[in-house]
Amino acid sequence: QVQLVESGGGLVQAGGSLRLSCAASGSIFRSSTMGWYRQAPGKQRELVASLATGGSPNYAEFVKGRFTISRANAKNTVYLQMNSLKPEDTAVYYCNYLQYGSYYWGQGTQVTVSS
Repeated sequence: QVQLVESGGGLVQAGGSLRLSCAASGSIFRSSTMGWYRQAPGKQRELVASLATGGSPNYAEFVKGRFTISRANAKNTVYLQMNSLKPEDTAVYYCNYLQYGSYYWGQGTQVTVSS
């Protein structure tokens, strides 16, 4: 089992920035993919960004140039730096951990962007 603890959500004005963090613990192995998904009210959950161990970042088109995903492998932690936030970025953001075919999810953190 893997446990994920997220932090860093909140309320910000349009154009502002937030940084999300997600720390993984438990049965952690060297190779994994960590990422962020989001779900807005009435919408399906969608991929925001992901990063595999030793790999290149993968971003959804709607965040390219604004969000940056990074990992601190020694801390089993993934970060999402969100800049130039827009009201349409408002959603619950979920950390995701993929390891050997098993998915794990964090509890979600609310990000609200006011106009």
